[in-house]
Amino acid sequence: MKIIVSAGGTMGHINPALAIIEEFKKHEKNLEVLYIGTHNRMEKDIIPKKRIRYEAIEIYGFTKDIKRDIKNIGCIRRAMKRCEEIMKEFRPDVVIGVGGYVTYPVLKVAHRLHIKTFIHEQNSIPGKSNKMIGKYADLIGVSFETSKQFFKTKGRIIYTGHPCGASALTIPKKDKTELGLKKGKKLVTVVAGSLGSGSLNNKMKDFLMNTHNYEICYITGKGYYEEFMDGFKAPENVKIFPFMESLPGLLKISDLVISRAGAGSLSELMALEIPAIVIPSPNVANNHQYYNAKDLSDKGCIVLLEESEITTKVLEEKIDFLLNDITTRMKLKNAMHELDTRNSAEIIYQAIKGMIS
Repeated sequence: MKIIVSAGGTMGHINPALAIIEEFKKHEKNLEVLYIGTHNRMEKDIIPKKRIRYEAIEIYGFTKDIKRDIKNIGCIRRAMKRCEEIMKEFRPDVVIGVGGYVTYPVLKVAHRLHIKTFIHEQNSIPGKSNKMIGKYADLIGVSFETSKQFFKTKGRIIYTGHPCGASALTIPKKDKTELGLKKGKKLVTVVAGSLGSGSLNNKMKDFLMNTHNYEICYITGKGYYEEFMDGFKAPENVKIFPFMESLPGLLKISDLVISRAGAGSLSELMALEIPAIVIPSPNVANNHQYYNAKDLSDKGCIVLLEESEITTKVLEEKIDFLLNDITTRMKLKNAMHELDTRNSAEIIYQAIKGMIS
């Protein structure tokens, strides 16, 4: 089997693309993969290191800069011409788009060449590219049931869940002592997002200084660590890191997690069935993190707390309640278990296989 995969811009698109590729490798012994991404964003470095054939196209997201956007229209036309050359040479069985503006010319050309297409949407409110190319897709997979209403397509739409959740299950647990934590104490892990958040970090400082009933592992995000630590002396029960390799390994030893509402983060929490307080970032397109969290909150899977509501008192009350109320913890875990999207990548593979057979 030959597949073309396209996704770009952020790890929120790249990671699920890689999870889908890994699932195909499990089933297809003679699999050939070609990845189409941008010439200047993170996938151009990440994908070749995975020994996946990579083709770069020059394309940019649209802005309010008229001159730049006019230039980008020319880039899109050239990108479509290059995609056509690639597809006629590679002859894929299916083209898979997993988000980011780079996918627009890739999927549009595949449709024009009558190649079967699949797109996956990670967030509850689809991004611009997926909305635009959704009408061309033969099959659309969504991580949230509520996403279906936003697509106008003749193709099928199926609920798959998010493919990154399953990979979290295979990552080994962290050792508490290696992180400077005590084995006998409850652990609350706070993740301020993969890139970090200055506003959330500032709101959390007073909480970290004045909470002593449990241990806290606080991850600031790489870009904010030095700023956060400037003049800040953490209490003994608080351990602060700029980032965490193999984060699911830390989540597995946590009694409670406080997290942003990125689709990838939520998929890992759901797969691991860890009680969580979710604080959506208010600074994302279409406020999609709020709607991601709202979907799961309505299903009883997580506790939703908006950033504007955060105070030390509110956090302490919610954390103490969730750590100590066994009935509520079990309700959250059971609601997560009922959704059971841990086989998302398998669902995607089987759906695509059935589509092209």
